[in-house]
Amino acid sequence: MTTTERELLAESVHATLREQIFAGELPPGTALSVPALASRLNVSRTPVREAVQQLINDGLAVYTRNAGAKVETVDDETIREVFAVREVLDGLAGYQATLRATHQQVADLMAMVDSQRSMLDQPTDRRRDSRLDLDFHTAIRDIAANKPLREASFRLDAQAHLYRSDMWASETNRRIAVEEHERIVAAIRAGDAEGARAASCAHVAGLAVRIRRR
Repeated sequence: MTTTERELLAESVHATLREQIFAGELPPGTALSVPALASRLNVSRTPVREAVQQLINDGLAVYTRNAGAKVETVDDETIREVFAVREVLDGLAGYQATLRATHQQVADLMAMVDSQRSMLDQPTDRRRDSRLDLDFHTAIRDIAANKPLREASFRLDAQAHLYRSDMWASETNRRIAVEEHERIVAAIRAGDAEGARAASCAHVAGLAVRIRRR
């Protein structure tokens, strides 16, 4: 196997494990045994070992000496801290995206939100709806074109996915999120950078409360 093939395999294994963590198939606290995962995925140990190390770098796993790696556990205090930082970063992303957005990018954001609203008539799907929210914020960060911001947000998003919440099972929460997305896009469309920052911060602050609500 060439170096490129090995790297591609490690990336594939990493993507598979990441998706299984997000789907709850590998819940927080699950041991990430390299031999066991290699056997289950029918691959050699080397790409699994590299994938697990990447999960640690992503903030999705933690390594403890003499115990090995396991899926990270995110408690209420940790999720508060995660969203406190996300609020600042997404506010900055909204501000910078407003200044950089082209007509086509604004149109794409509007289409994305229109699609989200059309899905409100469909049954709730926590995995789908959390992904739609993530895709929306990722699109704005991509328009902002701030690499350090994107990299920091990627890790925070990963940790937020570890927090077990029924937020996206609520019809009310889904509708509130779409309304907040619409306010962000309206500000970006109008060229109101400060308005986009404020709307983005308010959205994340609201998510932080709703995600912990029992």
